[in-house]
Amino acid sequence: MGKGGSLSDGVVKKIVLSYTYVAIWIFLSFTVIVYNKYILDKKMYNWPFPISLTMIHMSFCATLAVLLVRVFRLVEPVSMSREVYLSSVVPIGALYSLSLWLSNSAYIYLSVSFIQMLKALMPVAVYSIGVLLRKESYKNDTMLNMLSISLGVGVAAYGEAHFDAWGVLLQLGAVAFEATRLVMIQILLTSKGISLNPITSLYYVAPCCLVFLSIPWIFVEYPVLRDTSTFQFDFVVFGTNSFCAFALNLAVFLLVGKTSALTMNVAGVVKDWLLIAFSWSVIKDTVTPINLFGYGLAFLGVAYYNHSKLQALKAKEAQKKTAQADEEEGRLLEEREADGMDSREKKSVRGK
Repeated sequence: MGKGGSLSDGVVKKIVLSYTYVAIWIFLSFTVIVYNKYILDKKMYNWPFPISLTMIHMSFCATLAVLLVRVFRLVEPVSMSREVYLSSVVPIGALYSLSLWLSNSAYIYLSVSFIQMLKALMPVAVYSIGVLLRKESYKNDTMLNMLSISLGVGVAAYGEAHFDAWGVLLQLGAVAFEATRLVMIQILLTSKGISLNPITSLYYVAPCCLVFLSIPWIFVEYPVLRDTSTFQFDFVVFGTNSFCAFALNLAVFLLVGKTSALTMNVAGVVKDWLLIAFSWSVIKDTVTPINLFGYGLAFLGVAYYNHSKLQALKAKEAQKKTAQADEEEGRLLEEREADGMDSREKKSVRGK
């Protein structure tokens, strides 16, 4: 095959790899969500201790991260001062622990399908917090888009057959803390030129999460676990569950690193629909027509938001290429003028 054929093969290979990364991330995210629901739900495995489950995840991830960084030295640690760690990593770790604690707690009270519908509010929370912290510029059309997403989620909540106000409050709190964490990562780490991959992220953040989670755990869950003499730690269940959580962190880095964060957002919408279908068909959760109508409205809002983000990225990339082309053209023009001056000077010398 000629040059054109080779280019075509390269494009096809890139597309196949991108879809592979998306499929891996969807599978692992799907697995972790359903697995957590299975462990925490009182009608299934019946181990309703979300703080303890989150601490098990963080302990497993932190241990593996330390082994990979300090023992096997497969990943280089990031150069970070104590001041940067305390001012940047510790707040992010606190927000992450709260987000995980509340999101896992919501599985005790709400169905998987309804939780995914509530998670559609994530772009709304990220944009709103970004505007408040002056990381995003306020735009009327974007805010209107956010309101349409919120309206869709509100309709879905209105149609929920097993609505639980406490569970909804927990999930909304998880969305708020996670959105704040994402904005803080952008402000605190990116602005300081610190780049963390999933291993180094867990190496620095997971111990913080453990410390912050241990405070409510001591007062809320430890007394109950201490008095539950029948409980025996199931290494198979909790070990495989923790490994899936660790693998999901790697999959996020792989997907974002090899494609983009926007690709993950779009893939997240596909994952949500799959989870809703699974929740309805396999777990036998009740999904009403009003649920689907409301989430459909929210889905259209999220899709439009992702489309707008994509167009903005394309415009920014085109502007960047135009600026580079202008800079290159200016440099060539300067070189030509310099060559012309050299030629004239040589001719002048010969004339003398």
